[in-house]
Parts: sequence; C-alpha cells; structure tokens
Amino acid sequence: MRPLLAKSALALSSSVAFALFLGFTAYSGGLTLRAQDAKGDAKGGAAKAKGKGPVDTLGEGPWDLKSEVQNIHVSVVTKGLDHPWGMVFLPNGDMLVTERPGRLRVVRKGVLDPTPIAGLPDIRALSLGGLMDVALHPNYARNNLIYFTYSKPGYEDKGKAMLAVGRAKWDGGPAISEFKDIYLADAWGGQGSAKGCCGQGPSDASYGSRIVFDRAGLLYVTSGDRNFGEKAQDPSTDIGKILRLKEDGTVPTDNPFVGKAGYKPSIYTLGNRNPLGLTVHPVTGEIWESEFGPRGGDEVNRIQAGKNYGWLKVTRGEHYNAEPSLKTNTAEGMVDAVLFWVPSINPGNIAFYNGDKFPDWRGSLLMGTMTKSVMRATFDAQGNPTGQERFLTELNQRFRDTRVGPDGLVYILTDETFGAILKLEPGK
Repeated sequence: MRPLLAKSALALSSSVAFALFLGFTAYSGGLTLRAQDAKGDAKGGAAKAKGKGPVDTLGEGPWDLKSEVQNIHVSVVTKGLDHPWGMVFLPNGDMLVTERPGRLRVVRKGVLDPTPIAGLPDIRALSLGGLMDVALHPNYARNNLIYFTYSKPGYEDKGKAMLAVGRAKWDGGPAISEFKDIYLADAWGGQGSAKGCCGQGPSDASYGSRIVFDRAGLLYVTSGDRNFGEKAQDPSTDIGKILRLKEDGTVPTDNPFVGKAGYKPSIYTLGNRNPLGLTVHPVTGEIWESEFGPRGGDEVNRIQAGKNYGWLKVTRGEHYNAEPSLKTNTAEGMVDAVLFWVPSINPGNIAFYNGDKFPDWRGSLLMGTMTKSVMRATFDAQGNPTGQERFLTELNQRFRDTRVGPDGLVYILTDETFGAILKLEPGK
C-alpha cells in the first residue's frame, strides 16, 4: 500500500484531497495520455499487430496474481464483447452487459448469449459515444424495468448526438418492450471541437453517462462536459453536471436548485468534467463519483447536493493548450476532490467493497482504470484517504467497469475490441 505523501509536499487542502504521483510517463510521442486514450477509443482501443487489425491480448487464463494484502485468482467469465461499458446483475445472478457499439447482451449462468437483445433505439455509436451504462429499477423483480444511457442521434442532423436516459421493460426474452426516453440532456454535439478555451477535444465525446439508484429510489445521472468545459459552470444546461431524477425522469421537488432562477431543476451538482464512475456507498448511502481531468487531475469525489466541484475553473491537471488553471478549490462554494491523480490514471467506474470474500479489502474503494490497472484506495474511520495500490497490471488491459457481485466477488469489464468480463476470487 502506497503511503500518503507529506502535506507539505502536496499542499493538501483542509478537505483531505491528495495526490499520489504514480511514476508512469505522462507524455509520449507528442500526445498526452488523455489524447492517446481518446485516440485509442475512437479507433477501437485494442492492441494492433503491424499491418493487421486488432488482436486479443488477454489470453485465456486463469491467472494467480497478488495485491499488497491479497492473493487474487482471476478468471474469464466470458469473452466475445466489443468495448463493454456497463454491467448489472439480475436477481437470478445472470448479467446484463452493454457494448458501446450499441448492443445489449445477457450472460446466463456464465455463458454469453450470442444474440443481442433486440428493440433498442437508434444510437450514434461513433467516437466515444454509443450504448453506455445500464441499471435495474429497484423493484425490477416485480416490474422488469431497466434503464440505460446512450448517445441519441439528432432528429434532423444525425451527425449530432445528445445524452439520453432510456427506460424499457425486459422480462428475459429476446427483446425489450415499452421503450421510452425518460430524460434528454439539452446539449447536442457532433464532429469538431467546441468553441471554448483550453484546447479541449471533440464534442462527440465526454458524455459521462453513469447511472445509479440511491436508497430512496432516486436516479443519479452523470452528464459530461462534451469538451466544452465552460458549460460545466453554466446552471442553465445539463453539460458537466450530475443530475437527480425520479424513476420516470421527472424532477424531485427537493433537488437543490428547484425554483431557483436560471438553474435547471434536474441539477444536483455542477463543475463535473467527465464523470465515468458512480456508486452508492454500501454503508453510508453516500453517492461517490470518479471523473476524468484534462492532462492530469483525474478525481474521485463525494457527491453532495448543490455543490460545485470546480471544473473548468479549478483542476489539478493542465489544460491542453497550457492556459493556467487554479490548482486548489479556492473559490467559495467549490469542493475539493477526495482523491486526485497527477499524472492521469484514466478512471473507470468505482465500487466500494463491503463483502466477506476479501476481508482485507472491506471499506476499500475499487476502480478499474484505462491505464491498465485496478486501483484500491483505503480510508480511516472518518473517511479520510490513507493510501492506495494498483494491481492486475500484468494483464495489460484497459478496465472500464468494476462491480461487486451478489456473491461477494469482484467483476471487471475490459474496455477492448476483444472485451471480456473478469471475475476476481481470493487466491491461495
């Protein structure tokens, strides 16, 4: 476990945000890690042999690996997935999995059904858009409702897309039914870069789009900044926000900005760049989030109603065109990150471990990363971070989603053209 660095070395804020400098190269071949990540995603993301198409670099397994406190047995649940993005466990232990190219798949008793589930809407599966997260209604066992996020093509211009939250019924059969868009983010984007500052990327990316239900049955949706960072501080748009909705997509009356002039009532937090992780703490019920920074400055945040998390004004990273940025959340009303990384770690989805299969991991935050590792962070009794480690680097895979299964084991999606679901068990 890497210890925390001294406060004097990190200039820590009073909110216990900290940076661990992980020692990997931040720049290569004139591209930043973030630029390389986007380039790899847009072109498929898998390793390529010279002059050939993508190849499967994972191998068949199983593998016996180690973390600092735990031997780990890693096995393949299934392959045959193309850039899997999100997964959820069904009441019987089967799994629904999304593929970013626009397919919804089911894994029954560890076997991938070769036929995708039919009935999905039109999806703009280009650049970093496509079919993204998936979640079950809290009462799925009774109502068969599923929710998913996707990039919805424009009505008149199919070259543009917006983040959409869809709801449908699925009873285990070959197709969904009663599909409905319950929420459409108000930001359209397409090819080309937004006309903002700081050398930001194409607007056909940075959708955010993680979804999770809290204990009260309310739905949280991350909405990325679409590489137009100034909009993350604009309360009249969904860009760069976390949204809070009822199960039907309407707005709860106790949302923090309901009735406030100039604010969209669906907004729960502001100043979030591209949140690609979202989870409910299994003990406290708090909402936690992970998000991409620019060149460095990736974050994990404890989400609080009405708070501003700083982007674009504040980042621990560097803007792409070298324009200066604030390095601490000095502005009134802005919240420091609990964890941040310089250089980038490229965060995927997050999950707190509270099961019994890995007792030494209890209370830890697990996060797959696109820098080909799984990160585990530890906390003290007050919730302050105390250290972290990275493991599964031997597999050389990009990790997109991390979930704790109903069996207390850990499941991870590899974000590759030859994608897979991996299962982590205690090793001998």
